[in-house]
Amino acid sequence: MEMQKLSNGNHHHDFVPLEEGVQSEQEEFLPHKSDGTKKPQFTDFEGKTSFGMSVFNLSNAIMGSGILGLSYAMSNTGIILFLVLLTCIACLSSYSVHLLLRSAGVVGIRAYEQLGFRAFGHPGKILAGVIITLHNIGAMSSYLFIVKFELPLVIQAFLGQASTSGDWFMNGNYLIIIVSVCIILPLALMKQLGYLGYTSGFSLTCMVFFLSSVIYKKFNIPCPLEAFSNYSINTTIPEDICEGKLFTINQETAYTIPILAFAFVCHPEVLPIYTELRNPTKRRMQGIANVSILGMFVMYLLTAIFGYLTFYVNTESELLHTYSIVDPLDTLILCVRLAVLVAVTLTVPVVLFPIRRALLQLLFPEKSFHWVRHIVIAVCLLFVVNLLVILVPNIRDIFGIIGATTAPCLIFILPGMFYMRIVPTEQESMTSKPKIQAACFTALGFIFMTMSLTFIILDWTSGEKRSGGGH
Repeated sequence: MEMQKLSNGNHHHDFVPLEEGVQSEQEEFLPHKSDGTKKPQFTDFEGKTSFGMSVFNLSNAIMGSGILGLSYAMSNTGIILFLVLLTCIACLSSYSVHLLLRSAGVVGIRAYEQLGFRAFGHPGKILAGVIITLHNIGAMSSYLFIVKFELPLVIQAFLGQASTSGDWFMNGNYLIIIVSVCIILPLALMKQLGYLGYTSGFSLTCMVFFLSSVIYKKFNIPCPLEAFSNYSINTTIPEDICEGKLFTINQETAYTIPILAFAFVCHPEVLPIYTELRNPTKRRMQGIANVSILGMFVMYLLTAIFGYLTFYVNTESELLHTYSIVDPLDTLILCVRLAVLVAVTLTVPVVLFPIRRALLQLLFPEKSFHWVRHIVIAVCLLFVVNLLVILVPNIRDIFGIIGATTAPCLIFILPGMFYMRIVPTEQESMTSKPKIQAACFTALGFIFMTMSLTFIILDWTSGEKRSGGGH
């Protein structure tokens, strides 16, 4: 996927002239078909990945560990307000992808970093590369943290042990190293991101199993639950404890907005997937994004609804932990935990690809693909992330700040600014409706960033853990 340059290594020759790029964009939306000999819009790389595999990869990139906290978010917003917020965020994410693809089509570039270069010169290129690197390293560390702490518990439950033993296979540090070397690294060494379509499809299958189990448990777990009787202040059970709220406003409600805002973050992977797409057009890639976002929207919504309607006010911030309170040795929930771990593990290679691409753009912009660089960067990234997860216990808090800063940049701020800077004023003036919409979209990103950072600081000062991100 790093072969976004011509074989001569000079990436400046990759740019399609502005007039040609604009013309290609306009031709994609013409209703009639050509004679079958369509002139390619991009000349930087000939993609071979199918529409379906691209949907699998992008959906896998969207789907993060944040899905486990959506039921808790619904318990603090109510069903209707949650639906409205999730719908708005899904539409905004699709619009953000549109801005990226529009900017890429105008100049004929399909690299996030090169869009930054075209918009703001070398500082823009460096900024885009650094933001992608920090954000995706944070996502990788988050996923490996889940493996580190959840996998020993799953093994312990399957072995029927009441407490954690001192065996090496119960040590989370050893387990993440084994998982990284045996599963993540071989997948990360694939030459192209498109090859991960099969593992992404299996990862999504695991999450469908998770969703199916959540739906099944809704009709299998009675309400009210005796397991939560110790958490009730009153000895008498309130009448509305088993009723779903349509609207809920409390002190936790504001914390759910940033969580939902980052639920569809996949923008570092959009352009790499676009690069490898067979017959790439803006409409085709936008269709992939829309299908992926719609699929994740349905999965998010069903998970949140059935998880919330199972536990109602007793829903915890981590849904699987709520099930464990009911029955710690429930075989189905243990299988679900394992499926979630598999899904999270298979997402890590997809997240690693944009980091490697960003580093190659920053460090070796004039170099063509080489296996040594490809392998060394992957090994170094996994080594650094494993080291952070093992040695720095509060690294998740650190990346919480980074995520609250980089996610709004990737979803809202940079796509809007790229669009305003790259699309020529001769075609769309700064006072035109699309440019004004892009400016408002960028401003919205700064609002989400401010909210997220404020809530994280409030968490730290109060000693609570309420804010989070979609991944």
